[in-house]
Amino acid sequence: MMKNLCKSLAIGMMVQLLLACPLMAQRDPIKWPFSITSIWNMPIHKDAKYVPATLKYPKFGLTPDQDIIILKPNSPMTEIYTNYAGWDDSKDRCIVQGPLLFSAPIPDSFTVSKDNWLPGMPNAGLAVLMQDGRTIKQTQPFARCTAGTAATSQYLFKNQDIYGEGYYGAHGGSGLSAIGGTLRLGELVPGGIIRHVMKINVCALLNLALNNDGSPGFRWPAANADSYAADRYRGTNPAMEIGSLLAIPDSLNIDSMEFETEAGKILATAFQNYGAYIVDDSYLDVMSMETEFSPDGRMIDEFKQKWGFDFGSNWDPKDTPWTRDFKRIIEVLHVVDNNTKTTIGGGQTNDFQNRLAPTAPELDLPTAISEITEPENKVSIYPTPTLDYLNILGDIRVEHYSIFSSPGQILQQGNIDETHSIDVQCLAKGNYFIRLEGEDFIQIEKIIKL
Repeated sequence: MMKNLCKSLAIGMMVQLLLACPLMAQRDPIKWPFSITSIWNMPIHKDAKYVPATLKYPKFGLTPDQDIIILKPNSPMTEIYTNYAGWDDSKDRCIVQGPLLFSAPIPDSFTVSKDNWLPGMPNAGLAVLMQDGRTIKQTQPFARCTAGTAATSQYLFKNQDIYGEGYYGAHGGSGLSAIGGTLRLGELVPGGIIRHVMKINVCALLNLALNNDGSPGFRWPAANADSYAADRYRGTNPAMEIGSLLAIPDSLNIDSMEFETEAGKILATAFQNYGAYIVDDSYLDVMSMETEFSPDGRMIDEFKQKWGFDFGSNWDPKDTPWTRDFKRIIEVLHVVDNNTKTTIGGGQTNDFQNRLAPTAPELDLPTAISEITEPENKVSIYPTPTLDYLNILGDIRVEHYSIFSSPGQILQQGNIDETHSIDVQCLAKGNYFIRLEGEDFIQIEKIIKL
């Protein structure tokens, strides 16, 4: 009976994967990072529950915010020192004022300064890929004002794995990632497609609310809200908080919105299929979307070159077909109110078939399994060989597991429950690898199924 059940489950899972993600698809983590169950890659579910966002269209329209993304692990190592200017535009971000934060691979020619950043003192969250090709370090606000010299920043965030969930990072308001969800080069172009969740900043004074129970103005997956939330979050819609997932309901036909530009329709389609997380307070009466600023170029420059419009107003709003299209999108945005840790995008996280778009292809591991560096503090996985269950023992909190074959094909995955055991009865006899993940923790071990 168990054998037949396992066989049926295996066939069902295979059919589901074939429907959700063609096997021939390839994915480059540099261009499309993180696991298929990451919040940044999960399409909205057909069971999503929508409530109106009641966004107030900003006086100054759309402005870009720029995530600084450096994914060049073979570049020269650059020292990043402490600077305390923060967001005070009377101070200088370019000078070294404190100790070394860390060193990271950054091309010598790449600069971030008043010569090429947006007006004022932008958020300037940095996500940089380290020499191991996996670790992403994040800091904010980043500057490197002269080519070939040291850089500066102030705040550090926990490391992420480009092959992992990648939820968190250098967006200070929410604690969410400075690379996940960013509008990348090559996406919002003629014939382009955005295949991931996006990020947006809204004016907290007008749009964000503290919950009726007095909680501090954020919801999952955000890790926090701004320190001034109690004073400044004056919105009246309790569904609108830092971390809210904004989307166009699937009941609305995008073609009926009468877009004037192809770019507007591409963005609207992404808002319907994936949505955008509120990650920061734009502070003033503007709305921002997160765009790539990297050694390969700036998304806003590419947008202007491809479409002939400025992506954002830079505080000087103009009436163009693009700005009118963006306003059309804002007017119909809703909150996916049942977006939770177990129902990402408004449906059961492991239900890939009933999503509004195909899930991301699996990522191939970057190296042979045997070459992956083991963590210093390991958990024990026993017994192996095993007939039925694996147990996990250790002081480190393990949240997620994946079991895969040596070529890297994932066969089983899930969250670790309070029993700290994993049922492997449905696996065929053979040798496998198990990947355990937690906060700042990854461990890969060989296991044997009898």
